[in-house]
Amino acid sequence: MGRLKQCWSSLLVLAVVVIGTGAVPITYLQSAVAKGAVCLDGSAPAYHFDKGFGSGVNNWIVHMEGGGWCTDVASCIERKGTMKGSSKFMNKDFGFSGILGGKQSTNPDFYNWNRIKVRYCDGSSFTGNVAAVNPANKLFFRGARVWRAVVDDLMAKGMKNAQNAILSGCSAGALAAILHCDTFRAILPRTARVKCVSDAGYFIHGKDISGGSYIQSYYSKVVALHGSAKSLPISCTSKMKPELCFFPQYVVPSMRTPLFVINAAFDSWQIKNVLAPTAVDKSKEWKNCKLDLKKCSAAQLKTVQGFRDQMMRALSPVHSTPSRGLFLDSCHAHCQGGSAASWSGVKGPQVANTRISKAVGNWFYGRSAFQKIDCPSPTCNPTCPAISTED
Repeated sequence: MGRLKQCWSSLLVLAVVVIGTGAVPITYLQSAVAKGAVCLDGSAPAYHFDKGFGSGVNNWIVHMEGGGWCTDVASCIERKGTMKGSSKFMNKDFGFSGILGGKQSTNPDFYNWNRIKVRYCDGSSFTGNVAAVNPANKLFFRGARVWRAVVDDLMAKGMKNAQNAILSGCSAGALAAILHCDTFRAILPRTARVKCVSDAGYFIHGKDISGGSYIQSYYSKVVALHGSAKSLPISCTSKMKPELCFFPQYVVPSMRTPLFVINAAFDSWQIKNVLAPTAVDKSKEWKNCKLDLKKCSAAQLKTVQGFRDQMMRALSPVHSTPSRGLFLDSCHAHCQGGSAASWSGVKGPQVANTRISKAVGNWFYGRSAFQKIDCPSPTCNPTCPAISTED
């Protein structure tokens, strides 16, 4: 009896926690299955939808979840046994915060909008589109179909009447926000104000510690496996190899829709996987440094500083266009808009004495432009929190 009482007490605590965090239930888009718009394992795509109210009833923010990519059959098979490849393993409720937060005190510009988190289960930044399914592995590469099916469903649920709309995302989802931005704009009413926000999705075509570009070969595998080429912006693929169009620096110049980029100059994922990927760091000299910049040697810090220089050059299409926004801090972080603490908190990162939420809100509503670049070293900004790797 004591154990049962303890069990019920635990459930009660869990219920209070779930309710207290404003958890939003999952919606499985079963109707998409017939269209072939499915996760890697063939299960239905899913999203979480918190309806707008008051002045935000016709405003929409569609935020795409991140979570890396799979580059070959083996890694995709492994992925389909997790929530990153199957909706069968996704948590049924999701607490919204940061840019999706429902409290006016922490998200003043978007708290009462229709807020949607699209779950990520395709491993291709919502770009895959291979019709055939190999019976040997039963993998479905259908990310682009998933994205369109979700957007069409939201249009039917009221987004067709949108007055304001944002397509956003974190990490691989933020890359998807850039890649699908102009299409999203074209689908929505012409009278709507539509803009896109990328949080840690500005992956650069950078050189790694060997002098090569491991990330280019990595993206080449993603594009080939998932059949992504036909889903990438034609304004880019008409000029260069499809895998290069996974790099925002080559897509942004021809984008027509306003874009705001939130990024860390010393992006923790990119330091680990673009600058010093394990496949290139054979001697493991970078093993500790890339996880904690305080553990870098003087020579390694110089290389890390060089990575920031690469990031600055890659961002030139953003800060050369007035309609675009940029919040580039010098933190060692990845995805900074998903928690209330980093989005708008008093201890969150600031650039030019401005927090991310205020910069994005002012830019979206046209109250003021924001294109600010932080001080140049990884230790120069005292508002940078301990490393954040939200995804």
